[in-house]
Amino acid sequence: MTGMHGGFREETNMPTDKKITIYEIAKEAGVSPATVSRVLTGNANVKQEKKEKVLELIKKYNFKPSAVARGLSDTKSRIIGIIVADVRNTYYADMYVACENAANKEGYSVMLMNSFGRVDMEIRQLEKLVQWQADAIIHMGGAVDSLTTDPSFAKEVKRLLGSKPLVVTGKLDNTDCYQVRIDAAAAMDMLVQHLVSNGNRRIALVGGRLNVESTYIKYNEFKKLAAELGLESGSLYTDNFGGYGIDEGTASMNELIEKFKKEGAALPEALICINDSTAAGVIKSLRKHGIRIPEDISVVSYDNTDLCEVVEPSLTSVAYDYEKYGKTLVRTAIDVADGLEAKRQILVKPSGLMVRKSSNIRR
Repeated sequence: MTGMHGGFREETNMPTDKKITIYEIAKEAGVSPATVSRVLTGNANVKQEKKEKVLELIKKYNFKPSAVARGLSDTKSRIIGIIVADVRNTYYADMYVACENAANKEGYSVMLMNSFGRVDMEIRQLEKLVQWQADAIIHMGGAVDSLTTDPSFAKEVKRLLGSKPLVVTGKLDNTDCYQVRIDAAAAMDMLVQHLVSNGNRRIALVGGRLNVESTYIKYNEFKKLAAELGLESGSLYTDNFGGYGIDEGTASMNELIEKFKKEGAALPEALICINDSTAAGVIKSLRKHGIRIPEDISVVSYDNTDLCEVVEPSLTSVAYDYEKYGKTLVRTAIDVADGLEAKRQILVKPSGLMVRKSSNIRR
């Protein structure tokens, strides 16, 4: 519609020939209908900025809420949707269980979606979770792990979600999402300091892909530390990046061993694997080639999943408090859904380094 303001015509998005609804108020304010309802009922659990915007629109359109509109603040599904790249991966399995436990303690149920790292499936799953009226969505892995966000994916996410809260464990540029993610650089510091203090000077980084943000951060932190600590120039083997699973770890290590044989060079003294699954594959390859761990080479990793105690020798790995991580993800999702203040970015620090038999002091 149009209106006169200071002699100029003012364009608005609201029609005048029909009654304004709470849903239209919510859409223009960029909030959920439940948040508008909370403002109407005087609920204090609404961010001041959002509250002022809603009140401004209510006054602007002389909105007269119905009893149904006032009651919308209580009409919650109490469901949190969780999308993971692959729940068969022990890291995602641990994270999902942590989120489910945290949600249950808050009186919420969770709905698991397994995307297998496919962007088209992630889009369909986001759409389903919106249709099924999940109060908020947590997205782990897949497209939100990318170093560079695909603009078309971000646009589709914004279209599908509207004002519905989205919390990611990576990043999603040009969207209104919240980030709760691992401090990958701090974890790399722990591993490098451990290996160097044990006398290792030739260290290789194995696994991962540089178009994945967490791997990119780990790689650059490793490169920085190698320069600062004066590690041997042969410490970086950037052509050896592969994937994140056991099979990729085995293939990467086989390739690295063949490379050193052809060049007549000595193997690194230690390997930093991109995660525990990759490390399990690396250990499999080393044992197949008769290379002893840790006598000939040390192996360390990230995530401290159950695999660390299954492989032989047991694996040294950076640990995270998954219970705390899951609780932070869920708490952020619920707070945003309730219109409360929440940090846009939270870095989760590693809880420590679990030293096991796979790393040893060099004599």
